[in-house]
Formats: sequence, structure tokens, C-alpha cells
Amino acid sequence: MLLLVSDPVFAEHDTGRGHPERAARLEAVAAGVARAGLGDALRPVAPRAATIEELERVHSPEHLALVRSRCEQGGAIDADTVVSPGSWQAALHAAGAGLAAADGLRRGDGDAAFLALRPPGHHATPVRAMGFCLLNNIAVTAAALAEGGERVAVVDFDAHHGNGTQDAFSRDPRVLYVSMHQWPLYPGTGKLDDVGRDAGTGTTCNLPFPPGATGDVYLAAIDQVIVPVVERFEPDWLLLSAGFDAHRADPLTGLALSADDFGLMTSRLAALVPAGRRIAFLEGGYDLDALARSVSATLPNLVGTLAPREEPPTSGGPGHVVVDAASQLWAELIP
Repeated sequence: MLLLVSDPVFAEHDTGRGHPERAARLEAVAAGVARAGLGDALRPVAPRAATIEELERVHSPEHLALVRSRCEQGGAIDADTVVSPGSWQAALHAAGAGLAAADGLRRGDGDAAFLALRPPGHHATPVRAMGFCLLNNIAVTAAALAEGGERVAVVDFDAHHGNGTQDAFSRDPRVLYVSMHQWPLYPGTGKLDDVGRDAGTGTTCNLPFPPGATGDVYLAAIDQVIVPVVERFEPDWLLLSAGFDAHRADPLTGLALSADDFGLMTSRLAALVPAGRRIAFLEGGYDLDALARSVSATLPNLVGTLAPREEPPTSGGPGHVVVDAASQLWAELIP
């Protein structure tokens, strides 16, 4: 059973004409959900608004006050990040969606959850909205789980590095953050040797891939680097920052994955924790057809069922040198 968390409130976040992070993305996701063919194995779940206390585990009070004020006014927070009067409620419910999903999974309502939400969150730092992101949705859920005494692995396969999630947990040994992303690319963070700080050293793992990287590179990274790092960490929960902008058709990036590559990656990552402890959060993905196909290929793999074939997996691109360098680094860091 897959819990699907979505709500019309997410469409109330109006970024204006021509913005790539637009409400039409949710229609593409819905098309992908339908294509996945899960039928009765799909259970809709309503999100809830995160409370201020839950948000302040990640964000400063000043940040929350500023974002709320800017949403009420509408307009641009920066060159990329646009808000409207409906954005604050959308952001609150996006930040609370993972909390609702975790509650449902704890009750035994499903084997995994997929959150079809916006605005996305992984660029939002504790003190700054940026990169289309207002509140860090996945970090809010990870912080709540960690506060409850559970260990959380966050794996981010969005093409852009999740600088906000890394910043939130770089010193926190309770949360492992792993990112596979394009380098160089916005926001310019996520170097190979960024491995965490102080008590969190060894709980940040970055794999910065060159443009043109293909699915075989990602699978090699999972097998050779991510699986050993995550297994050593022994998480209770797996949270995925499921951005689909590494697809070769995406207009904002230069990676070369296909829809089925996302499915294969998800299958291997989902096996790292037991059923009932997996939540995927929608992040990027800006070509609508590619987004629908990628969602279709991904969702069945969250719950271990057969996924439709959307596009052949890809191979032959650059990036294996990054996998080799990361393997050596982590072998030395965690022998």
C-alpha cells in the first residue's frame, strides 16, 4: 500500500506566468500516478499544516516571520523564488505533509508514502528561502523523527544539491544526508569532501556528477558508496528528496537519466529500510512529460511492486571517476 499525500492547497502557490516551478507540475504528477497502475494499492492521505514548534526545529523564528510576511505581500523573494498570498498555507501544508505521512506509516496504513507537494523544500536553509523553496519540507520531518529518538537517512537525487538540508543537519549525528547531484550547477554547494562537521562528521555524503551522467553511474554510486554508508548508519527511516530534474529532457539541468533510471534507483534505496519507513518528497522536475514518466516508474518501486516500463535505462555517460573517488574517501573515513 502506498500513501499518496496531496491537496489542492498546493496549487494556491502562484509563481506567475513562465515560472518553471508551476502548478501544472502537480497535474503531471497526477498523470504519473495514474500511469503507475497501483489501483487499490494507493491510499490518499490529506496533509496537515506544520506547527510553528515543528518548523522551529529547523528554521529560525526570523525566517518564518519574513517568509510569512513576504507571502502576504506577494512578489519575488529573490530572482528565482516567487510567492503569492496563497503561498504561506501551501508551504505550511508542504512542511506538514511528511509528518502526516509518518503518522500514517506508524499506524500501519501503508508500506511507503509519496508526497505530491509544492513548493519544494531542499534549498531552504534554516535562515533563508531560495531556489523555489520556502520551508524545508524533508528537514522538518527528519527533525521531528530525530527528536523522537529515531535515526533518519535522507537521500537526495534531485539534480541540484540540497544545500538547505545539508545546512540543517551538518552537525547532527542523528540524521545522515546523502546527495547525488550535478556539478557545477546551482546552488554551487555539495563538494565531495563536504562530509559534515563536529559531531556530524561522517553523516554528510556528496556525489557531485558531471553533466551527461547516466543511470549506470547513479547505480554504481548507490551500490559502491551509498549502500555501505547508509547500512553503517543503521537508519530507522529513509526519506527521499525525489527530484526528477536529472532526467535528460529537463530544461534546467544537464544530466542524462531516463524515467526507468529513477525506478531502478528507488528500488535499491527502498531496500535499505523495512517497509513502512519510506517517504518520498517531490522536489524538482520541470519537463512535464518527463516528470509524469518518472513518477510512474518510481512509485511502484517504493512498495516493491512491478513498475511499468517507461524508457530504457541509460548508460555510458561520465561520472564513474566521482564514484571511485567517493569510494576511496569513505573507505578512509569509515573503515
